[in-house]
Amino acid sequence: MTATATILPNRAKRNLTIAKAMAEALAQEMRRDPSVLVMGEDIAALGGVFGNTRGLLEEFGPARIRDTPISETGFIGAAVGMAAVGMRPVVELMFVDFFGVCMDAIYNMAAKNCYFSGGQSAVPMVLMTSVGGGYGDAGQHSQCLYGTFAHLPGMKVVVPSNAYDAKGLMVSAIRDNNPVIFMFHKALQGMGWLGTVQGSINDVPEDAYTVPFGQAAIARAGRDITIVGLGATVHLALDAAEELIANGIEAEVVDLRSLVPLDRATVNASVKRTGRLLVVDEDYQSYGVSGEIIASVVEAGTVLTSPPRRIAFPDIPIPFSPTLERPALPSAEKIVAAVTDMVRGGR
Repeated sequence: MTATATILPNRAKRNLTIAKAMAEALAQEMRRDPSVLVMGEDIAALGGVFGNTRGLLEEFGPARIRDTPISETGFIGAAVGMAAVGMRPVVELMFVDFFGVCMDAIYNMAAKNCYFSGGQSAVPMVLMTSVGGGYGDAGQHSQCLYGTFAHLPGMKVVVPSNAYDAKGLMVSAIRDNNPVIFMFHKALQGMGWLGTVQGSINDVPEDAYTVPFGQAAIARAGRDITIVGLGATVHLALDAAEELIANGIEAEVVDLRSLVPLDRATVNASVKRTGRLLVVDEDYQSYGVSGEIIASVVEAGTVLTSPPRRIAFPDIPIPFSPTLERPALPSAEKIVAAVTDMVRGGR
């Protein structure tokens, strides 16, 4: 990971949640650049439903930390206009599932404006949005939709799995002259009422730094199989890899970190070393990220010891009932079973 700031080697560690890391990144960029502002539902006095903007209203006031009406079409459209005239708005779409009412502003305006203007009009805005299921919130508050946004040209798409990456990716997103979709998983945020994957809480430097887009990270080295994940599924893969060690299987875990741009080179290099590939994605199985990763490896001509596989959400609306939802989600148990079968010679 490359940082723009000089980080003192003997500094005290600061373990932050993703929510706190995002809020810190926003605050630092707002101090640095007066053109940065934040808009969205309940992001001011409440500090955001997912904690991303806590403490910002007190420092920057309501002109730069703006609560909006429940009208995603209106305030996201306004953010596109602000970005087009030189501001750098960060706007929150509370749940990615709400994209339908504002997709015209996101894709037909923000994503295409640079192309339509021949590169003369940039749209430097960040759309941050929550993703992920597991809470019995049903089909309108539980999707990931990574593939939906990654499929549409003109936008960059990032998905942090930990607090260090969340801060660095947010700083990069705000400074980028293109629209960036910043997708954070609810299970990783650090909000007590949601529960938090402990691996997402890690050491975050206080200084400003960037994590560049298009550079995947090797979250765990291994020699027998490559497991590719993003966001919450990185932690499922790491849990599975720990369990697989007892079976004599060393799994390498790749954290994509960004989908657009996509670091195909790191994935291909890993699979070339291990000879096996499993992609774990909480988005829908068909036409998504999992298929794109597998296609990239196959098209590169990488020699595989066994056919590639994927674990993803089945192509059904997400159920409300936990009894139905939980078995449909990716899990460490599913990963262990798939990897064991692949390494031991199954197809």
